Order: sequence, then C-alpha cells, then structure tokens
Amino acid sequence: MRVLVTGGAGFIGSNLCESLLSQGHRVTAVDNLITGRQANLETLLADERFSFLESDTALMPSQAVDAIFHLASPASPVGYGRYPIETLLANAEGTHRVLDVAREAGAKFLLASTSEIYGDPLEHPQKESYWGNVDPIGPRSCYDEGKRYAESLTTWYGRELGVDSRTVRIFNCYGPRNAPDDGRMVPTFVGQALRDAPITVYGDGSQTRSLCYVDDLVRGLELALFSPATSGGVFNLGNPQEHTVLEFAEMIREVSGSRSAIVRAKAREGEIARRKPNIERARRELGWSPAVDVRDGLRSTVAWYRQELAGTLVRP
Repeated sequence: MRVLVTGGAGFIGSNLCESLLSQGHRVTAVDNLITGRQANLETLLADERFSFLESDTALMPSQAVDAIFHLASPASPVGYGRYPIETLLANAEGTHRVLDVAREAGAKFLLASTSEIYGDPLEHPQKESYWGNVDPIGPRSCYDEGKRYAESLTTWYGRELGVDSRTVRIFNCYGPRNAPDDGRMVPTFVGQALRDAPITVYGDGSQTRSLCYVDDLVRGLELALFSPATSGGVFNLGNPQEHTVLEFAEMIREVSGSRSAIVRAKAREGEIARRKPNIERARRELGWSPAVDVRDGLRSTVAWYRQELAGTLVRP
C-alpha cells in the first residue's frame, strides 16, 4: 500500500513511518521541519520504499496514495508556543489541503487530533462524547482550537464529500525520538535526571497524566486507519493508567539511577489538572489497548536519551 504520513519527521510520525515500512508499505513522509527533525528519518532514507518531501502541508502537491496519516502540527508546549500562528494554519489550511489530496486520490484518511481538545476536563476519565472545557484564547488555544477545527473539517469532508476519514485523539505519549528540548514532561524530566540536575515539578505535583508508549500508540493509529468499519469514527488512544506528575518524576529518577532532587516551581498558566482517557471504544472496535508497562517504557526511553545526549551531559 502507498501511505502518506504528514508530520513524518516528528516524534510520532517517524516511529509510524518505521512501523509502516516494516510491514512492507511504500511510505512518503511530508514535513516542513519547523519542529520535525530530519535526523529522525536518517535510518529510513536508505530504504527504497521510503521518500521524504520537505513541504508545508498547505502547499503539498497531489499524491497518488492509498492511505494518509495526517499528523502535521507542532504538538508540544514549546513547539506551539513558539509557532502559534503556524500551528493554527497547519491545522486549518494544512488539514484542508491534505483532505483534498485524500479526496482526489480516493485515499483513506486519519486525522491525528489530541486530548487537548477536552481542555481542562470536567469529566473524568474523558470519553469521545465529551465536548470539553476549553479556553479559546488561553495559552494553549492555538493548539486546542486548531485541532478542534481540524476535527470538524474532517467530519464534514466525510459526511458531505464522502472522504473515508476518521479521527484519533492522542493522549500523552512518550518514547524514543521525542526531542529532548520540546518541553514535554518526560523528555524534560529525563534530561534533568540524566544530568543529576533538579527535576522541576510545576505546582504541587498532584496534577495527573496518563502516559502511552509510542509503540503502543503507533499500533493504535494503524488499527484505526486499516481496520474495517472505522470510517467516521472518533477514537481516544492513550494509556488509562493514571499517575500524578510527582509520581512520574519519582519513577524517572528511579529508572535512570539519578541522584536528582525533586523541586517545586510555580504552577504554569493553563496547566491541566487531570488527564485520563476512556478507551472502551478503542478496545471494542479496534481490539486495541496499551501493552507496554510504563516502567518498561521509561527504561527504553531513558536508554534512548542516554545515547541521544551522549557527550552533552554536564553534571552539576
């Protein structure tokens, strides 16, 4: 099958490209590299079934493809904080263009959305039917509202224009190729732990997150696109095993063998209090649930960061 992955040089996108190639597909990755890293694709470029197109998705030429995974968007607080307008346009104009490419090619389409569309949720855990509690002009709004618009556009391209489309809402994900400086919790904590620097927890650390290892997430994305009868569906993908941020800091310190102290800092504006997916729809309709234990995933992640940061670690 000919598969297009937008955002293919990103953390999740590059892992997805690798998995698709291992299954024998021909894969084209599209990325404008404002937050994606071409280094994520180095091991894939030698495969003759893989190609890379550096392009903004809004300007992407038509493609002869059978399936599209649309992941193109800054997705970390650092990324969308640095590029708020680009984030909005990637999810608006970029999604519009990629849906047109899918329509022209008669391709199956998957939108990678986010748990951020639920905002600071009043429902816990969050089901796909929940509408969310989102601040439309807050510090996360470029990402939240961009994805909410992309979901609506994807929905109506399916209903009105017959595009075989579905949406996946990705909860917190971690693992190899997550850029060390992208501001998310795991790379930040791991980088601090490997330097034996203080691990900084914002607020009192009682806010919760549910971490899904990237291999589990990629498997879920593939099932959502390739399983029968998923057209028009919306699926939460994440790990319902919930821990506090403070517990994650302690786990990362433990698995990395770090001597870091855990310190508190002032809570950040727009911080989400609780985040946990209800994945019953994915279990029922996709036969999917996470398989990687969080400590095992963190060990693999720490090992990758040790190699990635080799020669740059400066211990206090």
